[in-house]
Amino acid sequence: MCDFPETYICDFHDENAVKRMAYSPLGKTGINVSKLSLGTGGFSQLYGGFDLEECKKTVRGALKSGINYIDTAPWYGQGTSEETLGKCLDGIPRKAYYIATKIGRYELDPKLMFDFSPEKTRGSLELSLKRLGLDYVDIIQVHDIEFAPSLEYLIDNTLPVLEEFVKQGKARFIGITGYPVIELAKLFEKSRVKIDSVLSYSRMSLFDDSLENALEMFEGVGIVNAAYLAMGLLTNGGPQPWHPAGSAIKDACLKARNYCKENDVELAKLAMHYVYSKKSIHTHLVGMNTVDLLKSNLDTFYNGLNGKEKKVLEHIMQNIFLDLKEKHWEGVEIKKYIGQLQM
Repeated sequence: MCDFPETYICDFHDENAVKRMAYSPLGKTGINVSKLSLGTGGFSQLYGGFDLEECKKTVRGALKSGINYIDTAPWYGQGTSEETLGKCLDGIPRKAYYIATKIGRYELDPKLMFDFSPEKTRGSLELSLKRLGLDYVDIIQVHDIEFAPSLEYLIDNTLPVLEEFVKQGKARFIGITGYPVIELAKLFEKSRVKIDSVLSYSRMSLFDDSLENALEMFEGVGIVNAAYLAMGLLTNGGPQPWHPAGSAIKDACLKARNYCKENDVELAKLAMHYVYSKKSIHTHLVGMNTVDLLKSNLDTFYNGLNGKEKKVLEHIMQNIFLDLKEKHWEGVEIKKYIGQLQM
């Protein structure tokens, strides 16, 4: 008999698909999350266009396949992702999924982009719940902690409000997200409020293993590995024009992309397979807004790479990424943000 996760519903799920999915305890939360989880940044214009009906099919297909963890944020499309996701979840049993959203990052205008104040934080979750059509979220996260006035500000002003949410039943657990892994570790260590999960993005990929090297600093915490395609860099289609990476990383990824195209191999599949092999991560979060993307991710998760793809992966790792000195773009977005504020 298969040990089904708590989210399993016999007359909703595909039983065989759920049996096939792998699950992992999310830190010490007591919940078991699918090793592959659904990111919904693409349920907005953040990464280009999207289709509501296709998003609905993707969500339902993901959940039926055993994926049970969904991540969103008010920043994605300035609420569009949450609104779209809410429509996608309409009619689906609440027990069938865990959902995480965020507070702290909101508007395109740099002067309004971030607000970690208690007042804004309280209003943000209320609005998120309304958009999602839910009474509670499973995890409420501080979005991009590096943009806060300071870690001390988050400790004294923001995290206590998230603790209020938990006591009020509007959230079950508290998480933090961000790009600089060390800053996440510092906040986890200093916080007087219990941190249940850490979402790190683009820090475990074909060219950056920062998260894997830092896991010992997050003992007992649920680890969510997000954006392991490096926000489009590790795909045959390439990144959006706004991508913050420097020229060394972009050039290396372009070489890898071109080599994959020459060999009729999808770079994203190689990148996905690479991170799926990392057993220490509780869940790998990837954006999927089409059924084709969902099928592609599930296929890679279950079936891995063929012989040709394995050879291409070995080539790009040994000949392109091995000697790459520049592994990340930490500090670039902060510098740009400060510059915009001063204009």
